Amino acid sequence: MNDGSPLIDAQQQFVDALSSRTTATETCRLSAAIGRTLARDVKAPTDMPPYHRAIVEGWLVNSAETTGAGEDAPVSFNITGNIIPGDECCPMPGSGEALRVATGSIVVDGPVSIVRPWEGEEDGNTVTITRPFPPRFFIEEQGCDLKQGAVAVAAGTLITAAEIGTIASLGIDEIEVARAPMVTIFSSGDEVIPYTDTLKPGSIRDSNSIMLASAVVEAGGIPVIGGIKGDNFDKFVMAVNTALANSDMVVISGGTAVGGRDFISDLLKEVGELIIDGVPMRSGRPLIMGLAGEIPVVCVAGHPPEALRGFHLFGVAAINRLLGRNAPLPQDSQNNPPPAAPKA
Repeated sequence: MNDGSPLIDAQQQFVDALSSRTTATETCRLSAAIGRTLARDVKAPTDMPPYHRAIVEGWLVNSAETTGAGEDAPVSFNITGNIIPGDECCPMPGSGEALRVATGSIVVDGPVSIVRPWEGEEDGNTVTITRPFPPRFFIEEQGCDLKQGAVAVAAGTLITAAEIGTIASLGIDEIEVARAPMVTIFSSGDEVIPYTDTLKPGSIRDSNSIMLASAVVEAGGIPVIGGIKGDNFDKFVMAVNTALANSDMVVISGGTAVGGRDFISDLLKEVGELIIDGVPMRSGRPLIMGLAGEIPVVCVAGHPPEALRGFHLFGVAAINRLLGRNAPLPQDSQNNPPPAAPKA
């Protein structure tokens, strides 16, 4: 639910501006599907479970023959067989008969019940009960988890170990997933140098590129380091246009603070459309968002903590849309309102 905060309003405005376009799909083996996003519903090819089965061990009896059983009127059954997991069928117990059943074993359809070990007393080949049992007591019915054709895992789901287990239980080894989006990352500023270079007075190491590349991987994308771009507007525009031809998304860090906002805003207008020109945050308004055709362009602060925060709030939301994920808007871990305006 939107709480009316400027930050959430800006997130929603940006997401609403994004097209419904998602990346292409590809086939993926289940063993390699962890962390991917399902592109097509996985449906149950059969009922699950595929047969009636015992959910406890005990003795299988005709429930009608337990009617009237009590401490003063015990009822005894002759044990005539055993049913264990792996058996392909289970007969209906005959009159006055019981079958030993193990947990998970197949159970016949019909008015039968399972007497648990502490509810009956076995003596040789006889088991005696002192209470009645309702039909289908402690029996899991065929299809109680999923009916044939039902959606087991919905498209847009981020695949975790739980989904892997569910899909494997259906006997499915290949699924359709969204192709991971290619995200090109630029750092902006004449003062920015590669993070492995020796610092000089006035220079800043580019820790943002590798940090944001890692964040892209965490979000489900494939990062492409576009490099450090100085403050030459025309060259920067050319680099971004080249990236747009080969990317699903572009991220720019730096140049969004008050002094450089015109530079980044004008750059976005040159390559596409400016959607968000500053978001009220405690650290100022260093977030600028745009679209180049259908490609999101996310511009975050140069200060590393704020760059990561901005990417989490807007970059992850854009990647979720590209992947077709069923995901809410990312929340702000700081959850701080913008500073109050100074009094006159």
